[in-house]
Amino acid sequence: MTDIQNRNSATDDHTADVAVADNGDGTKAKAPERPKYQPSPGSRMFGQGPAPEKSMNFGPSMKRLLGHLAPERMIMFIVIALAVVGIVMNVVGPKILGWATDVIFTGIIGTQLPAGATKEQAVAALRAQGNTTFADMIERLDVVPGQGIDFDRLGQILLLALALYLASSLLLWLQGYLLNGAVQRSIFAMRNEVEAKINRLPLSYFDRQTRGELLSRVTNDIDNISQALQQTLSQLLTSLLTVIGVTVMMFVVSPTLALIALVTIPVSVLITGVIGKRSQKLFVAQWKSTGELNGHIEEAFTGHALVKVFGRQREVQSVFADKNAGLYQASFGAQFVSGIIMPAMMFVGNLNYVVIAVLGGLRVASGTMNLGDVQAFIQYSRMFTQPLTQVASMANLLQSGVASAERVFEVLDAEEESPEASGSLNPTSGRVEFEHVKFSYDPAKPLITDLSLVAEPGNTVAIVGPTGAGKTTLVNLIMRFYELDGGRITLDGVDITSIPRADLRSTIGMVLQDTWLFHGTIRDNIAYGRPTATEKEILAAASATFVDRFVHSLPDGYDTVIDEEGSNISAGEKQLITIARAFLAEPALLILDEATSSVDTRTEVLVQHAMAALRSDRTSFVIAHRLSTIRDADVILVMEDGNIVEQGTHQELLEREGHYFDLYNSQFAAAIQDEVVLEEPAAPGGRGF
Repeated sequence: MTDIQNRNSATDDHTADVAVADNGDGTKAKAPERPKYQPSPGSRMFGQGPAPEKSMNFGPSMKRLLGHLAPERMIMFIVIALAVVGIVMNVVGPKILGWATDVIFTGIIGTQLPAGATKEQAVAALRAQGNTTFADMIERLDVVPGQGIDFDRLGQILLLALALYLASSLLLWLQGYLLNGAVQRSIFAMRNEVEAKINRLPLSYFDRQTRGELLSRVTNDIDNISQALQQTLSQLLTSLLTVIGVTVMMFVVSPTLALIALVTIPVSVLITGVIGKRSQKLFVAQWKSTGELNGHIEEAFTGHALVKVFGRQREVQSVFADKNAGLYQASFGAQFVSGIIMPAMMFVGNLNYVVIAVLGGLRVASGTMNLGDVQAFIQYSRMFTQPLTQVASMANLLQSGVASAERVFEVLDAEEESPEASGSLNPTSGRVEFEHVKFSYDPAKPLITDLSLVAEPGNTVAIVGPTGAGKTTLVNLIMRFYELDGGRITLDGVDITSIPRADLRSTIGMVLQDTWLFHGTIRDNIAYGRPTATEKEILAAASATFVDRFVHSLPDGYDTVIDEEGSNISAGEKQLITIARAFLAEPALLILDEATSSVDTRTEVLVQHAMAALRSDRTSFVIAHRLSTIRDADVILVMEDGNIVEQGTHQELLEREGHYFDLYNSQFAAAIQDEVVLEEPAAPGGRGF
């Protein structure tokens, strides 16, 4: 579509006429009339209450989030394989170091036994002396009486342990690298999915959403998902594999001590479950509060001048303070509650460590275990509790990420526009016909009940009427921003529902009273109407729409960069640029929605000339409140309550002295009355003017 302003602007008259809300059952409700400058539906700029909070369903949301990694399944298999091999090497390390401890310990014990005797003789001598416990311990050791530490064997064991730890670190680094790449590609795909979804959403969805809230979901929440997955998945995988590997090794070393160590698992699960359940709702509230605060800030900054005009700074600051305090409370509560998990898990781990150390020492003293095995088991007990603590500490990140994912899924699950047609649009002459059209935002409150009209090719059709009459709704139906409840609209006899929306809108140029220019040069903004246009065509469009008149007074001419707010050029100049953009696109059908309401009289004359040039040889729909600007229209439609109550030329409608006659005269009555008052002489003794 040519020169479509932003989606909010596209409902100019609709914003003033009909505010669309959701009844909660999928139907739309027509809200009371509201001025354009007030916050949009769903806004809480001036302190309206927040929407009801939804509880987070962690399991299904987490499963769906992980489902986004499905295209990376081959990489995930490689990641899991690398992690398994790396963890196996890592958990075997303490057992090998236990061998080294035994070599050192047996060497020290060997020096305390008489040289030349056999181990059996040394044990028998100890038993004869009544030192049975020491004799039992010697009997379990591979000791040679009189021989010290075997440094050659010790060196070989240490080199083996070093090689295993280095290989394990390399493999775990590689799996982390591959996993992070897979996560980032998945987040990249999710951003594309959300962007594509937004383009498929109907205009009514944006009527119900504040821009700040939607931006927060698309930016903050997706960034939070990326951070949560990147920081937790790799660590979670290695932690779980470590717990499994260490459990196996603990049973290999000592089944009795392993059973004691496993007591920490149900305790850890219980602690994590109780605390995690409490923190889930707090994380949902945290990101909900973040979205509400962003929505308030975006509205307050966008309408900063309006806030100052009405002296609402203190109220805006008060609302900001309340929402900021709500975000602080939710964030503090979520982080504090989830932060309790790690200290609690560390306490359980330390208790387990103390129990293992005491029992292991007693078993070494009694000769039922080697010192190296006890040392290895103590290391395993640390390796066992550490990943459990890490998993618990990641719970807050994971819960936060899933809470954000649920907010993003709400966007992805929103109801889309009706499916696109598969046809195509042939070159059109611009004949538009409404055939018994029915439309309403709320089935209980019909707006357009039975509307029929024909716009012949090349004609200018002006649409007038009071606020709320359905003027912009009419052109929005042509654009298929909303779908009909009945009847049909045809373009050159072809039902527009059988034409892909992109093809339909590419033939339509639209100029709104709320101009939209992006950050870029004037040349770029004009060329937006037809990116393939040549420099000559761009300059011709600028000249035909009087943009050329003011461009040369700017420092950089057509290369002047328009800032994000377009504050470095006037409102009239911005309007002329948008008209030039539509002119360049050469649309077959033109829609002008009150395009001169915000410009001065002198600029309005230029705009009128520009629009006259733009309307030539194409069908045009002009929505106007200033009736003096549409006197030369081929057909003027007068609308009330969604119906056409009168139609004809300017002169014909005046002669009928009907609705149009009343509207036309009402615009001049005040001016005439003011002139009469100004011409009256001052009252006796009065000062007059």
